[in-house]
Amino acid sequence: MEFRHEWKHEISYSDLLALRARLGAVLERDQHAVNGSYQIRSLYFDNLADKALREKLNGVNSREKFRVRYYNGDLSQVFLEKKSKYSGLCSKEQARLSWEEVQAVAGGDVTRLADSKEPLVRELCFKMTTQGLRPRTIVDYTREPFVYDPGNVRVTLDYNIRTAMGNTDFLNPDCVTIPAGDAPAILEVKWDGFLPALIRDLVQVPRTHTSAFSKYAACRIYG
Repeated sequence: MEFRHEWKHEISYSDLLALRARLGAVLERDQHAVNGSYQIRSLYFDNLADKALREKLNGVNSREKFRVRYYNGDLSQVFLEKKSKYSGLCSKEQARLSWEEVQAVAGGDVTRLADSKEPLVRELCFKMTTQGLRPRTIVDYTREPFVYDPGNVRVTLDYNIRTAMGNTDFLNPDCVTIPAGDAPAILEVKWDGFLPALIRDLVQVPRTHTSAFSKYAACRIYG
């Protein structure tokens, strides 16, 4: 796994507007953005003891969580992702799922995942069997992504965070989601070995500080 640095800041809507203007004037938009943004729907996994949630809330140094994700309502490309954190660094592993695997994952059917060609899918299958991982909550939000080649920097503005409460039917386009309480907008900055001074200057927002905000935790309040 390749680990990257990550900053998160909770920001206001006025901060978001100012950052959008600054970043858009200097950085490139991610090639997957549609009119500057895209819609993300994720289905997060946890066990009956809420291991991933509790480790996040308790600030456990080394932790992981699994999610299934697609973009802009496009169910022809669905990805399994494992997000790992260690000593403030983060990494993400990703595997594209076949439609049969998507249905199996969403339904918690481990028997149809054991023979997958993807190691990450087999790992999820193993942990669904041994740790009791199951789909727990849907998280929807809007993301505006910006990229900068030096340092392999990625800056994102995430907002309109929504939850389906206890509903995990994430393949249903009519699944109703509601705002996740008073969840703020989130500025995220990720980079490899160094963060260019230009980016440090661009993302400065007065009266904010590094945050441990979790979209998953914010949406789990509701189920």
